Amino acid sequence: MTLAETLSLLLFGGVCAGLMAGFPVAFTLGGVSLIFGLLANFLGVFDLSFFGFIPNRIFGIMTNEVLLAVPLFVFMGVMLERSKVADDLLNTMGGLFGTMRGGLGISVCVVGALLAASTGIVGATVVTMGLLSLPTMLRWGYDPKLACGTICASGTLGQIIPPSIVLVVLGDQISNAYQDAQRSLGNFAPDPVSVGDLFAGALIPGLMLVGLYIAWQLIVAAIRPSAAPAISAENAMADISLGKTIGALVVPVVLIIAVLGSILAGIATPTEAAAVGAIGATLLGGMRLANGGQQTLMLVGGLALIGMLILTGTLDLRLGRDSVTGAEQFGIYAAAGCCLLLGLGLLDALRRTHVEGSLREVMQQTTKISAMVFGIVIGAQLFSLVFRGLGGDDIVHEFLSSMPGGAFGAMLVVMLTMFVMGFFLDFIEISFVVIPIVAPILLMMDINPVWLGIMIAVNLQTSFLTPPFGFALFYLRGVAPPSISTMQIYKGVIPFVLLQLLMLAILWVFPDLTLWLPRLVYGTVAGDG
Repeated sequence: MTLAETLSLLLFGGVCAGLMAGFPVAFTLGGVSLIFGLLANFLGVFDLSFFGFIPNRIFGIMTNEVLLAVPLFVFMGVMLERSKVADDLLNTMGGLFGTMRGGLGISVCVVGALLAASTGIVGATVVTMGLLSLPTMLRWGYDPKLACGTICASGTLGQIIPPSIVLVVLGDQISNAYQDAQRSLGNFAPDPVSVGDLFAGALIPGLMLVGLYIAWQLIVAAIRPSAAPAISAENAMADISLGKTIGALVVPVVLIIAVLGSILAGIATPTEAAAVGAIGATLLGGMRLANGGQQTLMLVGGLALIGMLILTGTLDLRLGRDSVTGAEQFGIYAAAGCCLLLGLGLLDALRRTHVEGSLREVMQQTTKISAMVFGIVIGAQLFSLVFRGLGGDDIVHEFLSSMPGGAFGAMLVVMLTMFVMGFFLDFIEISFVVIPIVAPILLMMDINPVWLGIMIAVNLQTSFLTPPFGFALFYLRGVAPPSISTMQIYKGVIPFVLLQLLMLAILWVFPDLTLWLPRLVYGTVAGDG
């Protein structure tokens, strides 16, 4: 092994050591890479001209429309979290399902799925559900292990159920890796891999995971009724009415359908759909904070938003064309009217959220998370340049290509490596540090990029749930009452980790589960040949 290759491995190890030591991710990636680049240049094995690519790469990141969806989806999730959507969902679902054994656990799984599709922020979901549902489940006699496992597992659904920030980031990185792989194979005009492909591919696996979680609740309730008792009918239905049920369930579901449906129907790109979600979440937050007061403007604004989506999906509303039909002209005027109504509703919602103090908190949190993400992206670009300049990608390529079992062996090694790294690194670090190195090599082995992206997402979700280092366990430990021991949390998540591994095995054996819906929606997906 040459000196440059040795330094590339030491660079990777140094970055991992710095991250595990708790240093800020962005500064660790950039700082360690800069130090190794200067050291390698001093030793004569690295050309400093590689650093000249950094400005162009940063400019490319800042102008990447796909990554623009990240702050928009973060804003949507934080706004929904601050507007107490989870409270209403948990109370409503608990009232509807609580009278059956295991009903509270089923409610938590369903609410976890809805919050995952609404917010996509794992930490916020686990903490919110831990604060709201764990005391209730314990009060009604649920086994603490089952309660903790259910909350942790349901909270991590934000990794896989679209629209997910994880899938946005993965979609961008898998797309870049697929382009690199195809160019290496001599194909200079490959089919693109879009975030919409990953959203469509993740929907069925995500819903299957929810189904597995609910099935486990029913099995436990049947085998050990004392572990998942029912709530008395009087207490379960005391505060549930048709109006409250519709208010708690229908509005968030409509928002989810508007965001995800507009992507799958081809009406909007993921970034445009993220903007729809941010606006819809603002309107919903304003309506929640109105607390029975004047909601007319915001309600009209929400209906106008839905009307605009319908008009965009059914008519060609582009301006400046030579020929416009009467129906299209009417649609243009109607869309303009909807824009005006939406603007009035949005202004009213912003006013209410500002007066209540929520808007400032949402903006601050969105800025912090977005700055963290893009800081890591920029640091990862510096790491990638130095790692490649030292020939580290050649080492990885040679190692994976020489694995026994071909593509199967290489895929297994990568999945195991990512699983272990998920104990110590967040999905953002893994996405921007590891995937650019290994994904092009795997994709050159005729592995479908959409399937690869979904497998990575489910694998990381499993890692974040696995004792003793899973992130979800730490989130719940931070809000769980003192009566809950750490060992109870660990034992509680083990059945759900096994369900996650079962899901991974199913997707490995039946890859079409991730490809059927993208093919149905888009006709074909990248990698179909």
